Amino acid sequence: MEQKDRPPSFFGEITLSAEVAMRTSTGSCLLGSPRTCALRCLGMLLYLGLSLGCTPIQVWMGLRVRLDKTPITAVNASLSGAPGMAPGEKASLVVSVTQPDGTVLRSEGAGQGKILWEDLRAASTVATVNAKGILSLPSDPRLSDGRAPHISITIPSHPDLHAELDIPLRYDRAFAADFSGREGSSGMDGSSGMDGSSGSSGSMDPDNPSPGGNGSDGSSGSDGWNGGAGEDALPVHVQVSVRPGPHPLLQVSVSSVDRIDRFLVDPRGGSLAIRAEGGAGGPGGRGGRGGRGGSGGSGSPSGSSGSDGMSGHDGWDGPAGKAGSITVTYDPQAKPYLSALTFFNRDGSRGSGPLPTFNEEPVPPLW
Repeated sequence: MEQKDRPPSFFGEITLSAEVAMRTSTGSCLLGSPRTCALRCLGMLLYLGLSLGCTPIQVWMGLRVRLDKTPITAVNASLSGAPGMAPGEKASLVVSVTQPDGTVLRSEGAGQGKILWEDLRAASTVATVNAKGILSLPSDPRLSDGRAPHISITIPSHPDLHAELDIPLRYDRAFAADFSGREGSSGMDGSSGMDGSSGSSGSMDPDNPSPGGNGSDGSSGSDGWNGGAGEDALPVHVQVSVRPGPHPLLQVSVSSVDRIDRFLVDPRGGSLAIRAEGGAGGPGGRGGRGGRGGSGGSGSPSGSSGSDGMSGHDGWDGPAGKAGSITVTYDPQAKPYLSALTFFNRDGSRGSGPLPTFNEEPVPPLW
């Protein structure tokens, strides 16, 4: 084949090394004839290169391209999946380039294409973007309120080309504020009992018989430990205000003594689930297995086998935590939209907790 179609020199060297490694001390290949051995070693290398993400092998096979070796006339960027992002969400960028003949190449990852992200540079405002084109929008809506994320894509090997992308903000998502207590810790398993020892052998010689020794009893397993108690949920206070306009949004803050979460919720399709449930009790540990009795030794007569040890008792599950109270203070303008909020505050045993308390009074803008 022509020189330009040959694999990189290091690839040929590795293939040769692999073939040598597969030979026995007598010089014969373990995989068959020398040609078969070389082909099979090559196949193994290709498999390893693909499974481990070896870029040079992928480029040589045509599964990836290097943009510094590729003529392009245009670059474009888009968001994978549904348009727009909500606070706290992640999304994947897709970059496509157009070649002079009209062929379009797409980025690896969400784009399922051949362009390597290491050949691209992505910069963003408001949202953050990593080296693989994954966007992350902060969960606090105050950091993005009124500021649409802006993405800029450049190609170092083609400095005259770039793409710009603005990401619409969305608030019609299913948001969640979880202030529930933590689950109790799991109890430790009991230790297994020791097996009994086998009895000594006697003699079965009819002229000189002797009995076999008895096997010793197995020891009992220890009991499992009890699970830890579930954590009680703290009282939660919810404030709801309305961002007026042709498309009203709910401003919501959910707080306890040590934390506050904020949300912007579009009541037309969006929702917010607020949880203040008691933590479930931790599961009890399993009791240890009793040791097996030792077998009786052979002889005339044979010895008796030892008794198996008793298995330990399982530990008890820990007690469940109590639900936290939920107090909701909402502005009168928010009353028509309260159905967008749902509340969950059961005890950790899944019993009913206290009903949420609602107070209607003026609530100023929360930020």
